[in-house]
Amino acid sequence: MQDETVWVTRAKEGNERAFRELFSANVVPLYRFLSQFAPGRDRVEEWVQNSFVKAFEHIGSFDGRSRFSSWLFKLALNEMRMELRRGAIVEFVPHEENLTPLTEEADEFEWNQAMKIWMMELDETKRAVFLLYEVEGYSHAEISIMLGIAESSSRTLLMRAKRHLQERWKKEGIR
Repeated sequence: MQDETVWVTRAKEGNERAFRELFSANVVPLYRFLSQFAPGRDRVEEWVQNSFVKAFEHIGSFDGRSRFSSWLFKLALNEMRMELRRGAIVEFVPHEENLTPLTEEADEFEWNQAMKIWMMELDETKRAVFLLYEVEGYSHAEISIMLGIAESSSRTLLMRAKRHLQERWKKEGIR
């Protein structure tokens, strides 16, 4: 956290290396989180890229009352929601055929197929709360800021998401 504060301060002063440090520290968790909302890697990579571009452009407006990563995740969620609302998605076609994934580490994180299906059954907010709390390790206070909901709502949505996943788990008879 202390390094993050230093990097943010330096990034606000225009230090590109500091922003690269913020990027390196946050790109994998952000990619992993956003990949639970879209089936295609290209779309997720675009959301991640756009989120970091916005963060770079607006770093001066970051007030430091939360972690940089919380602010970044909020930007990313807004970016994703805006694109989904527009509904006009232009598919990115790379010029190179053998592109490597964003990072090896990001691709290592995989839910089993049943869990992916069950996660997609959750509405966007429950899924986001579950992933932010259980996978990314954010507190309910941080999640409430990111999603613009009350802390108590975050707790309730997490409980409901867990209940849904447990019921699906039991229904399928997986042990």
